[in-house]
Amino acid sequence: MNQVVVITGLAQGMGREVAKLLAQSGDTIAGFDMNEQDLLDLKKELDAIGGDHLLEPLNILDRKKILGFRDRVLEKYGRVDTVLSNIGIGFFGPFEETDLESAFKCIEINILGTAAVFQAFLPAMREKRQGKLVAMSSLVGRIPFPFESIYTATKYAIEGMVQAIRYEVKPFGIKMAIIEPAQVSTKFASKIHHLPPQGSPYRDRAKRFIDRDNELIKDATTPMAAAKKIFAVLKTENPKFHNQVDFMSSFFLFLNKILPTPVRDYILLNHMNIK
Repeated sequence: MNQVVVITGLAQGMGREVAKLLAQSGDTIAGFDMNEQDLLDLKKELDAIGGDHLLEPLNILDRKKILGFRDRVLEKYGRVDTVLSNIGIGFFGPFEETDLESAFKCIEINILGTAAVFQAFLPAMREKRQGKLVAMSSLVGRIPFPFESIYTATKYAIEGMVQAIRYEVKPFGIKMAIIEPAQVSTKFASKIHHLPPQGSPYRDRAKRFIDRDNELIKDATTPMAAAKKIFAVLKTENPKFHNQVDFMSSFFLFLNKILPTPVRDYILLNHMNIK
């Protein structure tokens, strides 16, 4: 059965590729993003593929407008089968030197953004006693990375929030799933990689971390390869709760299960060249 799928943050990267895969499979896509030009370009691509879609420019922090978007989607299609919360921003830097006002934006977008879109569509799903809520988390939602303390905190919060919601909505036939990428070859990391200032006691290790990350990105999973795995989760009636899209996340989560924490940490710090 074809689905009505809501996707946030679908103008670029993995979200964009997922939207195209869904359109090719005959699913209906409703989504929003702040990047109007990329959204218009995506609309042209979806028009060429065929099928129905509703795309709007919208800020995830504008919760009233999210509710308006929700109403338009339900009025047009009558239902929503799956919601993929894909909006999120990164945050990089030594915790000691972090500007907490800037950090709050990351916390609000990543955590409350996910909460807002889930909360908006949950009542309609509950009434129909079916649906899937899928959140984009990260490897760092279960294995913390240095210099990403704020970002890590948001992804740990998403993991905990979604697990708690799962217990509440299961009696209504609603499924929950989390996607946990580590590295995908997008511009996500490069947008947040800023060296600490000269004289910072963290500068040398942060530079080594950035250099290593940039190295790894060259051979990382492509957005299309990651999108195919996300697409499979969205199309599965009973998806697994935790889902990985790349080798690095699968590998480190496996190590996390079988190794003592000091050994896992040694491997992680060595891997990122910041022992």
